[in-house]
Amino acid sequence: MARRFAVFIVDWCWRHAIAVVGIALVATVAMGYYAATHLSLDTDESKLISSDLPFRHAEQAIDAAFPHTLDRLVVVLDAPSPEQAEVGVERLRAALAEAGGPILSVERPSEEVYFRRNGLLFLSPTELTTLSDRLVAAQPLLGTVAHDPSLRGLLSAVGMIVDGIAHGQAGAVDIEPLVARIDHVAAALAEGRSAESADWQGMIAAGPMRDTPRRFLLAKARVDHGALEAGAEADRAIRSAATALGLVPDHGYRVRLTGSVALSDANFATVTEGVEITAPLSLLAVLGLLFLAVRSLRVVVAILISLVIGLVATAAFAALTVGSLNPISVAFAVMFVGIAVDFAIQFVTSYRNERHRLGESAPAALASAGAMAGPLSLAALATAVGFLSFLPTAYTGVSQLGLIAGGGMVIALIVDFTVLPALLALLKPPAEPEPVGLPLAGPDRFLARHARPVAWGAGLIALAGLALLPFMPLDFDPLHLQDPKSEAVSTFHEMARDPEAGVYAIEALAPSQAEARELAKRLEALPGSRRTMTIDSFIPDDLDETLPIVADLAQVLGPTLNAAMPLPPPSPEETAAALSRLAERLEAELPGHEPSQLLARHLRAIVAAGPERIALFDSRLAAGLPGLISSLRQSLDFISPLTVETLPPELRRDWIAADGRARVKVLPRENMEDAGARARFVDAVAAVTPDAAGAPISMEQSGRVVVHAFTLAALGALLAIGVMLGLMLRRVLDSALVLAPLLLGALATVIAVWALGLAINFANIIALPLLLGIGVAFNIYFVVNWRNGVTTPLQHPTTRAVLFSALTTGSAFGSLAVSPHLGTASMGLLLFVSLGLSVAATFVVLPALFHLLGRPKS
Repeated sequence: MARRFAVFIVDWCWRHAIAVVGIALVATVAMGYYAATHLSLDTDESKLISSDLPFRHAEQAIDAAFPHTLDRLVVVLDAPSPEQAEVGVERLRAALAEAGGPILSVERPSEEVYFRRNGLLFLSPTELTTLSDRLVAAQPLLGTVAHDPSLRGLLSAVGMIVDGIAHGQAGAVDIEPLVARIDHVAAALAEGRSAESADWQGMIAAGPMRDTPRRFLLAKARVDHGALEAGAEADRAIRSAATALGLVPDHGYRVRLTGSVALSDANFATVTEGVEITAPLSLLAVLGLLFLAVRSLRVVVAILISLVIGLVATAAFAALTVGSLNPISVAFAVMFVGIAVDFAIQFVTSYRNERHRLGESAPAALASAGAMAGPLSLAALATAVGFLSFLPTAYTGVSQLGLIAGGGMVIALIVDFTVLPALLALLKPPAEPEPVGLPLAGPDRFLARHARPVAWGAGLIALAGLALLPFMPLDFDPLHLQDPKSEAVSTFHEMARDPEAGVYAIEALAPSQAEARELAKRLEALPGSRRTMTIDSFIPDDLDETLPIVADLAQVLGPTLNAAMPLPPPSPEETAAALSRLAERLEAELPGHEPSQLLARHLRAIVAAGPERIALFDSRLAAGLPGLISSLRQSLDFISPLTVETLPPELRRDWIAADGRARVKVLPRENMEDAGARARFVDAVAAVTPDAAGAPISMEQSGRVVVHAFTLAALGALLAIGVMLGLMLRRVLDSALVLAPLLLGALATVIAVWALGLAINFANIIALPLLLGIGVAFNIYFVVNWRNGVTTPLQHPTTRAVLFSALTTGSAFGSLAVSPHLGTASMGLLLFVSLGLSVAATFVVLPALFHLLGRPKS
């Protein structure tokens, strides 16, 4: 019945070709408009996994408790010195706060600000006493600089110390650390070399209070998940503000962005860049192979038009059924073209063969319809079942892809029996001068003679693949899919190398602060735990001992650091005069002190070099002085009394939810980029509290969900395809012959993956549904031919169609392997390898099995 119906449809479309093509084109325009206006893109990667899973519920609970932490860009500012970093980050924060627009809010990390203000209280009494003595000894220098926070003030302070040495109040050795610090910069600039900024904080507050020239901002961005780069506007606003403030590499600054928004944007930017590289390569390869396959430009045009019509119809189907594409389901276009081109090549190859045999085009089209009605329908339905088997899985991204691609297979089948014949009727490709099949009589005879060894070899390959299946490498770290050189990724990895940064911390919510303390104790006892944090972590343990020391230091230094009327910045002339004045005093007062004489010569050389060199010396030596004074002043302005209730509101907001629930954070001891360490840590935390969330849990649980989903989907697909084949072919043997090479290709892919060291990840695992679809289609053609009495399968026109279909699809996938996006590249490589092995199983193992089984009964 299917055969008669297919012949009737093709006959009608052939006779009414103009009407069919016209209606198809009008419908394509309408469907294209509908898809363009109703199909959107959602780049929110959190939606790729079902939100109904327990670990997703934990994530959602924490997000709901602390909504201000969502959609943040992490701004990393590196400066020439800690003091300049402090000044720079405050200027950038103020500029972004005023800018508004795509920056909804901006703030410094509450923990960092808190520890900068109260960090002295967290030192041990011994460390604090040592630091206090150093600061008191530097009080004259600090007082002078606080009154005149410029190069002039610094040089004035040095002059005061020189006066003290001249009057016998100090020795020349006492000035050497300060002279060495200044001359380190002066010597380089006097000799025309580049110079690093002076590290005053390192000189005055060395040891446990040593700071780094890096600061952070947290910018809550207005994101648009309908765009490929959801935070692009916020990214541009931050970089524009930094440039306007002079926080650029030419001035020794570097501003970088990372965090979830920046990482997602970098991911899709790299994908887009990869498309720009791979699309032209793929198009050229597909067009070239299509022409070799059909040897007629008119036929190539007919196939391409039918592919475009089918693709647009599939996009309209996607708009109707899902409405919004996720980062995985956008691959439906690749899936559709990869398999639909096979259907089109099969029909056209059969048509060309019948045209050569019969000589007339219309009878050839009808004969092709009759010959391909069963194989193509069976292949399309089996492929659709393979895709649709992913619908019930928790991997939402692929289940959506399965729905769209499954519907696309039915659409491709309809187009190939309606529009494609009509296009062939209109374009009138010339007749074939020679048979369409391939000259492969030799391989056919070889497989006939060596059918048994080939079958045994295939069995051994299958056993080896089955043995390696449990050891197949898995890597579900999403960052491993991205270009490691991109700014967001490299910055994140740099932060992750600091075990105290907390980028791989796991979090949980406790009903109260008391229960948070108990949970933190249990988590801290875990072998993989580095330390835990709660709101109580911000109350120092030795407060009774450290608070009096800091209070005394504040009483001594407070008046010194809080100058009533700081002097305005000096003019260039005043700065030059101060340099010359200090050089004269060093030469006059310390003639036998070699370090001082060197500094004097270098200062004179800088003055002689002119205003630009003086300004550069000023920026390298004194630019951080205001920040130093501000930081010291801030560290002495501590909170007292220091209790959970008196902590800053922004800090309490980050650790205590509005409903009173308390956050508990546990930092891992091991490297969370190691899959084994991550699994151990996640399982240990889950044993203590199942309602936890964080990057390690998301990676581990998402990976497990994906593997489980694909395992169930693969088994379900094989079962469903087997049942459907049994019902349609009505022979268990035929169904087994279709599935056997498919399983062999899959197990051979396992061996190839293991041998190549190619880990299965979120991107390349979608090779499975495509392998199912293409493998089933290829095998069906061969089995149907065998059942119809074909004894030389490699010489049949079907083999030519399958070969060029595989080459066309393989070239499209292979081009993806050169993408700079590692996930896309791994997907292209795995698709290419799995397709090649699947085709090899079809071309080698399946004919060998036919020869072993002999001629089938009618």
